[in-house]
Amino acid sequence: MSGQLSLDELCINTIRTLSIDAIQKANSGHPGLPMGAAAMAYVLWDRFLKHNPSDPKWPDRDRFILSAGHGSMLLYSLLYLTGYDLSLDEIKQFRQWGSKTPGHPEYGLTPGVETTTGPLGQGFGNGVGMAMAEAYLAARFNRPGFDVVNHYTYALVSDGDLMEGVASEAASLAGHLKLGKLIYLYDDNRISIDGSTDLTFTEDRLKRFEAYGWHTQWVEDGNDLEAIARAIEAAQHVIDRPSIIAVRTHIGYGSPNRQDTAKVHGEPLGEEEVRLTKRNYGWPEDKTFYIPDEALAHFRRAIDRGRQQQEAWEAKFREYQKAHPELAAEFQRMLAGELPEGWDSDLPQFAADSKGIATRVAGGKVINAVALKLPELIGGSADLTPSTKTAIDTDGDFQAGRYDQRNIHFGVREHGMGAICNGMALHGGLRPYGSTFLVFSDYMRPSIRLAALMELPVIFVFTHDSIGLGEDGPTHQPIEHFAALRAIPRLVFIRPCDANETVEAWRVALQHKGGPVALALSRQALPILDRTKYAPASGLARGAYVLADPEGTVELILMASGSEVWPTLQAAERLWQEGIGARVVSVPSWELFDRQDDTYRRQVFPTEVKARMAVEACVAQGWHRYLGEHGVTMTIDDRFGASAPAKVVMEQYGFTAENIARRAKALLG
Repeated sequence: MSGQLSLDELCINTIRTLSIDAIQKANSGHPGLPMGAAAMAYVLWDRFLKHNPSDPKWPDRDRFILSAGHGSMLLYSLLYLTGYDLSLDEIKQFRQWGSKTPGHPEYGLTPGVETTTGPLGQGFGNGVGMAMAEAYLAARFNRPGFDVVNHYTYALVSDGDLMEGVASEAASLAGHLKLGKLIYLYDDNRISIDGSTDLTFTEDRLKRFEAYGWHTQWVEDGNDLEAIARAIEAAQHVIDRPSIIAVRTHIGYGSPNRQDTAKVHGEPLGEEEVRLTKRNYGWPEDKTFYIPDEALAHFRRAIDRGRQQQEAWEAKFREYQKAHPELAAEFQRMLAGELPEGWDSDLPQFAADSKGIATRVAGGKVINAVALKLPELIGGSADLTPSTKTAIDTDGDFQAGRYDQRNIHFGVREHGMGAICNGMALHGGLRPYGSTFLVFSDYMRPSIRLAALMELPVIFVFTHDSIGLGEDGPTHQPIEHFAALRAIPRLVFIRPCDANETVEAWRVALQHKGGPVALALSRQALPILDRTKYAPASGLARGAYVLADPEGTVELILMASGSEVWPTLQAAERLWQEGIGARVVSVPSWELFDRQDDTYRRQVFPTEVKARMAVEACVAQGWHRYLGEHGVTMTIDDRFGASAPAKVVMEQYGFTAENIARRAKALLG
């Protein structure tokens, strides 16, 4: 066999058959993409990709994203064959319990996987974020003779990726920003699950990307290695535009009965078709997981090549350390994800003020305080910066030719913003944030969920957090959104009640590891609590804390978050005057509170106090975890808000001290 095939053909068919066999053994998976796209992936990995299988986290490696994550066996085959810490046994355990080869690539599980993909379009957006991170870090740290940040971001994208709106959002921004080190290979196989893409997807894709400002190329034959190589090389030389290369492939290539059909997209070939396909490849039909020695030896050259590339970079970096020691130290600290000593020494503190300020305004002041000490803090909004107060005043706008600036204008692209922020975090070295109104978290939910799944340190800043935003009305007033975000595992949702809790919320967010943080901040001014009278705002770090207690026995617990804390405190003072022992608990974060030990949680919510009421301008869902059998909620469960001045809306919905006190007394009977 090996005498009949060139070495390149042997390697490509090794990728194909290894993928086919793993999928057939699992009796589950998507063989079509690995079979059709193997040739272009091979060219990229064999001739262009800068990576070190022995050190998958080498900072200056090229990034490769399989945005079409359903074709995961293509990536697993490449990782195994080129020498990553992924055994053949793991390949044989594709899609099985506990394996490192799950159905779709998962970041942090499999060495060499740069991002979790599967939800189409997300990897496309992640790649834009990675390219933006590379551009920012290069602009900040590179010096003449020392290009310590100099790598490409590649992705293999599919028809499905290009159909999803998130990809369009990210592509538009990438073209505007002229991200020249972003190169995507488009697997143009013209088949989706329902059949031919002619059913739904008939625009000229390359003209669309030309309109976005991308450099475009067309490769007619997905098995023409030299044409693919020339296209990638040409893309590398285009420094002022991202590139997309449409490669005409055949899904399920080589399968005599399944090639170019929808059936090969998402089903194993079947044993007989596997044999026929291997016969077409000139492959031993009776062997499974067969890897020719010549092919494996060729693939494994990536180990020495990657080691040499990394060693050359490390030698350059040692010289960089001598020439620019402070920059080098800062670069290493940022890559390690560590905060500098004293980073929070100048955080603002706010004096008690009954008029107060909006927590979005307080959040903006925190951003500007920490930005002076954290060059890794970078972000912006979905065209809402004046409203979300997220601008870094000392920096300009991140734009083409000004990649050293930190204010990112994502445009009205919430979905793309989320995926891009995830990509920046995945790249390493940055603490990205993205902001919009809380109600528009609906547009971002897939990206937020993936940030949580990957445990990324992204900060999502959501303002206009309740019916208290007023006149814009129910289309902009979040009702079910607290519950929706609290339902996402590993996402920490924090809704501070005043300016000083907002400071503490940002402190928690910047120190937090193990997942993203969502901040819910008010549009309207909230009184700044007198912390000589009430408990210190540092209690926020524990998720819930006793804000105020009666002088005598606690008979009733009133709990609230955000803007509802102030009227709840006022209600408690009314109750105290009537001799009713009401405790007020500020509950800015369920997730942080649930991580506390049982002793602390019982101190906040003593089991003997049965009368409890939760006050929050949203749906009640979830509050019962703290209420017990006899507690009640004062929430919004059958409406979506109203258009009127904020004070009027809050009054009409009953979030007043008088009404809270009345409801509390009724609870006591």
